[in-house]
Amino acid sequence: MINGIINVYKEAGYTSHDVVARMRGICGQKKIGHTGTLDPQAVGVLPVCLGSGTRLCDLLTDRDKEYVAQLLLGVTTDTQDTTGSVLSREQVDAQRCPEEAIRRAVLGFVGEYDQVPPMYSALKVNGRKLCDLARAGKVVERKPRRVRIREIEIREISLPVVTLRVSCSKGTYIRTLCADIGERLGCGGTMQSLVRTRSGSFCLEDAVSLSELQRRKEQGTLAEVVIPVERMFDDCPALCVKAEAERLLENGNPIPSACTETGERFPPGNRVRFYRPDGSFAGIYAYSGERDLYLPVKMFLER
Repeated sequence: MINGIINVYKEAGYTSHDVVARMRGICGQKKIGHTGTLDPQAVGVLPVCLGSGTRLCDLLTDRDKEYVAQLLLGVTTDTQDTTGSVLSREQVDAQRCPEEAIRRAVLGFVGEYDQVPPMYSALKVNGRKLCDLARAGKVVERKPRRVRIREIEIREISLPVVTLRVSCSKGTYIRTLCADIGERLGCGGTMQSLVRTRSGSFCLEDAVSLSELQRRKEQGTLAEVVIPVERMFDDCPALCVKAEAERLLENGNPIPSACTETGERFPPGNRVRFYRPDGSFAGIYAYSGERDLYLPVKMFLER
């Protein structure tokens, strides 16, 4: 079984679940999960977790994202992107939307704001996905969610299209941001294209396409693009247990500091990577000074 993370380049036309299904065929295993939904028309970074790495899915989903999006002004659709049915359309030019007004509207979203999730989304209300309700012609009330737009760079204004680079918190819908900018300008707007350029520490330039992964499988080089689980905790110090304490580690039990090779103690709460005597990674622990124990936080053991 492959354990780790692969930074997949999701191509247009695939859902995140489609990518996982293809990866199961390529890797020959079922235990695979993705780290955040990307719309079918969107492309870019989609970290996929394999084997024990699936325990990282929630952690990686929580990290900030970065996108490059094209906002089409003067058009609104029911999906907030150009795949949907057009609800309104008007001509947009420099007189209708001066560049300074566009910049003011766009940059006004930097910081926290309450964003209403779109109907065409995978969020669930009373156990049903919003997108399924939308396809059935139903519209339900959605509670606004607080999101944070950390940075917006306006890369180009070539009306009616505005190209944006957006750095944001998890759970931010760029489609909705585009619609909200258009609404603030009074002309409407929809998302024309979207590229996820970063998800946490995973970057676009390192992403690998499904066809490349298939080629690597056939050549026997697939392991070269698998990122070990422990790399996600590079900022944590490392400790190795003594041979007599290996059973404690294998069972995910607390580890006395005296049972580590160095006997080192870290400030209470500090997370530490724990390794078996053979040097293989086992999990993340945190030091409890009160009891002089390292307590398990998340284990990555395959049984």
